[in-house]
Amino acid sequence: MRIVPVDNGKRLGLWMSKTGDQHLRSLQDGRAVYVNGKKVSDVTTNSAYRNAARSIAGLYDFQSHPENLELMTYETPEGGKRVNRSWQLPRSLEDLIARRKALTAWAELHQGFMGRSPDHVASTIAAMHMAQDLYAQYPGGKAGNIRDYYKYARDNDLYLSYVIIDPQGDRSKGTSASGNADLAVSICDEDSEGITVRGAKMLGTGAILSNEVLVTTLRPLSKGEEKYAFTAAVPVNAPGVKLMSRRSYEEASSSTFDYPLASRLDENDALLYFDDTKIPWDRVFVHRDVDLQLAQWHVAPTHSYQNYQATIRLMVKLRFLVGLARKITEAIGTINFAPVREVLGELTSEVSTIEACVYGMEAAGSYYGEYFMPNRDILYGAQVNSQRLYSRVITTIRELAGGGVLMLPSNISDFDNPEIAHVISRTQYSASGDPVERVKLFKLAWDALGSEFASRHVQYEMFYSGPRAVTTGMAYRNFNWDQATGMVDRLMQSYPSPKLAGAAGVLRTNAAE
Repeated sequence: MRIVPVDNGKRLGLWMSKTGDQHLRSLQDGRAVYVNGKKVSDVTTNSAYRNAARSIAGLYDFQSHPENLELMTYETPEGGKRVNRSWQLPRSLEDLIARRKALTAWAELHQGFMGRSPDHVASTIAAMHMAQDLYAQYPGGKAGNIRDYYKYARDNDLYLSYVIIDPQGDRSKGTSASGNADLAVSICDEDSEGITVRGAKMLGTGAILSNEVLVTTLRPLSKGEEKYAFTAAVPVNAPGVKLMSRRSYEEASSSTFDYPLASRLDENDALLYFDDTKIPWDRVFVHRDVDLQLAQWHVAPTHSYQNYQATIRLMVKLRFLVGLARKITEAIGTINFAPVREVLGELTSEVSTIEACVYGMEAAGSYYGEYFMPNRDILYGAQVNSQRLYSRVITTIRELAGGGVLMLPSNISDFDNPEIAHVISRTQYSASGDPVERVKLFKLAWDALGSEFASRHVQYEMFYSGPRAVTTGMAYRNFNWDQATGMVDRLMQSYPSPKLAGAAGVLRTNAAE
């Protein structure tokens, strides 16, 4: 790799990969984000988002560092530009593994706590691009648009988010039923320039800090619901787009020492409302086509490919949590208790199971056209297990920690008061470190296990891939039932069955009756 000299802050020759400063500047675009009753003027400086914005910027700084360029980026086929490997279209097992190593390195920077980091929806768009022939088979498909948009997003290394779920509303009724009809975003007008959409979508995880948002629907739609059946890419600062932020855990954090995760890794979630937002035709990928709206997720490898990234992220997150569990038991002095080691062994087995699924998806992968894709059967099996696994891991580590995560100074200011500092030094005794390090460890533990930030992550891991009925349904539909039932049939055919004495007469009698 040729290292290009930097002159006056500009990179010369071969275009280098996106940097953190470039990303932060791209967010200063007048986007309409609302929190605490006010419109935010700049998300990169506002106390609700500035640290998370810098954490995202740190991902880009990491990839643009000369030592990480080969690991994290690849040169686009057209040449002259290096972008993150999340955009890479794997044409072999080796390509898929190289891409996984890059996604793993990024996840390790945020310990897996940024569920919608830039590599997630990049995976979505990449898979849609790989399936552009599918779009061409449907009347509402715009294959050329998805091809061109993939190249645009890739070459600019955009941070994309998505909104794919309708607001809950009245779930006992259909999307188009009374009460719900004007809730979900839908096409309300169109002309020669594009479509105009109105309504809401959730759950815009990371949207506040992203460049553009993919607006679409994951669940099946019915005939007659064509106005909801569209897929399009919209800049976050597009006219009419309003982002209603949830409460910021970053802003509520008293200090990084007290909340080391929440203060820096709160990617936030937002409800997006589209108030007559105009979307140009070249940004529309599906137009009023309920069949393609679903097929783009499940006939194409889109859903499985994006969740392959999510499983890699979860693998990293579980490694971190298990490491935290061991550090807790070392600090308490229970690490050598046989029951504690048994529990730690069970936790490590959970991590190893998810890790094995990641490697298994790759080893058992297959080609979708010219592209090598991870195995769907194993992916959906991993997702079903993951939904129950995360909360169980959190509960288990909380049991190991006991009252240690509660018996702590109120916040970092207590260290500055000589009277209470004396109490800290006498009571925060640890088997593995000094009182300050013990408090630091258990503050981190509480932020990962029991804070509001931690509780949000339990909810997130339970539902980010859909309700349990959806994930189990996907596991059911993608499992190789022919192989499994075929084994049963072949075994049964290998030995004779008895004949029922007089069975023919019985059948004739029953038929006559």
